[in-house]
Amino acid sequence: MKETTTKACVCAGIDVGKASLAYAVAGGSGPLRCANTAEGRAQMVAFLMSQSVQRVGMESTGAYHFEAADDLRAAGFEVVVLQPMQVKAYAKFKLQRAKSDPIDADLIAQCTAATDTRRDAPDTRLAPLAEHLTMIEQIEEDIARAKVRRERYRDPRLKRMLEDEIKQKTALKRAELRLLLKAVRAHKDLARRLGLLHSIQGVGERTALALVVRMPELGSLSREEAASLLGVAPFIHESGRYKGQRRTGGGRARARTSLFAAAQAAARQWNPALIALYDRLIKAGKPHNLAIVACVRKMIIYANTVLAHDRPWQIREN
Repeated sequence: MKETTTKACVCAGIDVGKASLAYAVAGGSGPLRCANTAEGRAQMVAFLMSQSVQRVGMESTGAYHFEAADDLRAAGFEVVVLQPMQVKAYAKFKLQRAKSDPIDADLIAQCTAATDTRRDAPDTRLAPLAEHLTMIEQIEEDIARAKVRRERYRDPRLKRMLEDEIKQKTALKRAELRLLLKAVRAHKDLARRLGLLHSIQGVGERTALALVVRMPELGSLSREEAASLLGVAPFIHESGRYKGQRRTGGGRARARTSLFAAAQAAARQWNPALIALYDRLIKAGKPHNLAIVACVRKMIIYANTVLAHDRPWQIREN
C-alpha cells in the first residue's frame, strides 16, 4: 500500500449491477450507462480513455465487479475496489441522501478521487484459486449442515440418506482439495509460501492453503497490519472519560474462519506457545472466545513472520 497524490489524477466511478454499469468522471462527464457485457465494458473503457481517466473506483459487489475490474486493469487503469461502507460513509459526509445508479456512480467517482492510498493490482493467478477454494469451503459447509440434520432424524432410511450425502461430499471435498493443492504447487513461489506456513505448529495444510490464497499480502505487513487485515486486531473505543471495551471487526472472514478452526486445536495440543497463552488468559478470567481470538492473532503474526523472513518456523529450545 503506497501513499499517492490525487491532485493531478483524473478519477471515475462505476456503480456495478448484474445487468448494467453506470459510470461517471469525477467533476466531469457522465453519468452514462452500458450493459455489463464484454461489448458494453469495451464501450465504457473507450469512453474513460477519451476522458484521460487514470483511476477508476467501484464497490465490491460479490462477483459482479470482477470482469469490469479485470477489463479496466488490462486497459492500464488503476482500479480501486471500495468497501460499500466507505461509499456510504462518504455520502453521509457529503450530506447526500438521494440514491440512484447514476448518482451512486458520481459519488463513487468523488470517493475514488478522495482516496489517498494506492494498492498494487492483485496477483492474477490467485482469483481462480480463490474461486476453487470457495467451492471447497461451500462443500464443507454442506457437510456440516448435513451432519446437523442427521441428528434430527430417527427414521433409519432418512438417516442413511444423509449419511450417504455426507460420504459423497466428503469424498468430493478431498478430491477437490487435492486438485487445488496441485494447482498451487505448480507455482514455485506459492509452493514455497505453502511450505513455510505449514511449518508453523498448529497450521495444517488446509489452513496454510487458505492463507496462501486469501492473504497474499502476508510477509510484507507489520504485525499490527496482519492482525487488522485478518480482522482480529482489537480497536480502541474511548472518548473523554469513557473507556469502552476493545473489539475486533472487519477483515477477511473466510481466512479468519480457517485460522480460527486451526487455533482451537493448536491452543490445546499442537503449539506450546499458544497453549501457554490460552492457559494464561483463561486463568486470568478471560472468556474462551477472547482467548481463542488472541491465539488467532498470534498465529497470523507467526505466519507473517515466517513469510517475511523466508524461513520455516523454528521451535525455541528452553
